[in-house]
Amino acid sequence: MFLRAFAHIRTGDKGDVSQISVIAYDPADYPLLVREVTVERVCAHLGKLDVKAALRHELPSIGALSFVLKGALSGGVTRSLSLDAHGKTLGAQLLDLIVDRD
Repeated sequence: MFLRAFAHIRTGDKGDVSQISVIAYDPADYPLLVREVTVERVCAHLGKLDVKAALRHELPSIGALSFVLKGALSGGVTRSLSLDAHGKTLGAQLLDLIVDRD
């Protein structure tokens, strides 16, 4: 099943860093996020990015994970010719991650 079936995304950027929050619709699904949405899987899914470092912060009190992807924005908003300089479509791409609900 796709991640979008049980979570939504918020994104942000600062320079060359993209921040993607993955938030469970139902707090009961938070353990599923923790198990399935790892740094390794996120980086593999967004494999065409030149991520220099990736961090995952767990936020159990709000049922969310926050990913900080350094180097993901090809030089940053004002330096990139990328069509998605702010990284907003990265969240939409991540929602297509296949997750094993079992």
